Amino acid sequence: MTKNVRVRFAPSPTGPLHIGGVRTALFNYLFAKKHNGTFILRIEDTDQNRYVEGAEQYIVDALNWCGMPYDEGVNKNEKFGPYRQSERKHLYKQYADELIASGNAYYAFDTAETLDLHRKDHEAKGKTFIYNWHNRQKLNNSLSLSAKKIQAKLDDGEDYVIRFKSPQDETLHLKDIIRGDIKIDTNILDDKVLFKSDGMPTYHLANIVDDHLMEISHVIRGEEWLPSLALHYQLYKAFGWEAPEFAHLPLIMNPTGKGKLSKRHASKLGIPVFPLNWLDKNTNELSIGYKEAGYFPEAVVNFLAFLGWNPGTEQEIFNLEELVNTFDLAKINKAGARFDPDKTKWFNHHYMQEQNNDELAEAFKNNHSELANIDANYISMVIGLIKERATFISDFWELSHFFFTPPTSYDEKASKKAFKDGTKELMTELISIINNIEVFTVENLQTNIKGWITSNEIGFGKVMMPLRLALVGALKGPDVFDIMFLIGKNESVKRLEKMVAIL
Repeated sequence: MTKNVRVRFAPSPTGPLHIGGVRTALFNYLFAKKHNGTFILRIEDTDQNRYVEGAEQYIVDALNWCGMPYDEGVNKNEKFGPYRQSERKHLYKQYADELIASGNAYYAFDTAETLDLHRKDHEAKGKTFIYNWHNRQKLNNSLSLSAKKIQAKLDDGEDYVIRFKSPQDETLHLKDIIRGDIKIDTNILDDKVLFKSDGMPTYHLANIVDDHLMEISHVIRGEEWLPSLALHYQLYKAFGWEAPEFAHLPLIMNPTGKGKLSKRHASKLGIPVFPLNWLDKNTNELSIGYKEAGYFPEAVVNFLAFLGWNPGTEQEIFNLEELVNTFDLAKINKAGARFDPDKTKWFNHHYMQEQNNDELAEAFKNNHSELANIDANYISMVIGLIKERATFISDFWELSHFFFTPPTSYDEKASKKAFKDGTKELMTELISIINNIEVFTVENLQTNIKGWITSNEIGFGKVMMPLRLALVGALKGPDVFDIMFLIGKNESVKRLEKMVAIL
């Protein structure tokens, strides 16, 4: 690729960053790094009525947690700053005026009430009201008014918007990296508002101006912006600017494959839709994020990469560096990507196995007061035995509690299965064997206990099942000899004696 790659992730700070937005950021990040380019964060806060305090910092924190910090943007390497659109307000009016001067845009003085009446009138006739070539000469705008009347309205400070003048009877030929060639009949396009009566640009104008001034080479964004592609191409043409290359990512669908993954649907299934916790200050509702739900950032990045993209091989586990090296926009699918909650857990389980046991032990200890006085090295050894069965750190206690506290009861079904005639006598003899083992290691336990079972021609199940029941309280857990070694000789004997006395 010969051109200098510069891509931007441009979210609006109107609330927490949806996981779909994180995927958009990821694909931009991967593309930039693949081509030694620049990953830019721009905050598109032109809609001040929907601005939510804390949302901007949340976006930055989410990107950092995922391991994909931006190279350039708000408060960082501000080569083309400022990077908040609200702070670039002074720029946009001159470009809107330039479009009016060139005949590509016009003033529209129609009130909201008037436009609403037009819409209702069309609905009553079974039609859809579109403000464009077929009716703009009949509406209250600078195309239908004399120059004198236009100037009078402007001098009087009458509210107006600036609309783009869509061409009539033309066919636009657009290109999208993912979707290929697209043809659009301009007669179906409406004359979009570019500049609002409150003095702020709409997304369409600000987006184009900023992408041009920041020298954006590729626009990689969600499918929901595909209907705006025609307008954006026309704006570049109207300004006489070279357009960037476009790539519109497929939607992330609900697990059923029907409809876009929504917060409401995800909540019903217990699926997070935000990377980090978010507290809605208006409703005091807390939405759990992937981080707080126990997902590792590597797992989140890995499963997000596969929502719409496929490397074309059987490989599914990719670290960030591998994703950068393999990523290709041409391998992104057009169809929506179905979100699979079980697959996300599968990824997390994999990355659980790669985590450092000492770090996991620290996190585990911090979440359980029962472990406050337990040696961290001991907890780390326990995790080494049980984490292969765990998907989340929150699974650890259920999988390991018997390493820290002796059983207070015994599973009824397991007890009936493990305790038979003669079991009490076998366990009493086993206690003697354990007490006689001088060097208490896993190897010596295996040698002595298995040797006793074999030499006496005892069925292994007759010994190992009640032994496990005594240690764990159920017929589950890691290797029995590993359990005995960690809890120690005295505790192993004590648990066996207790079970014999009770059962």
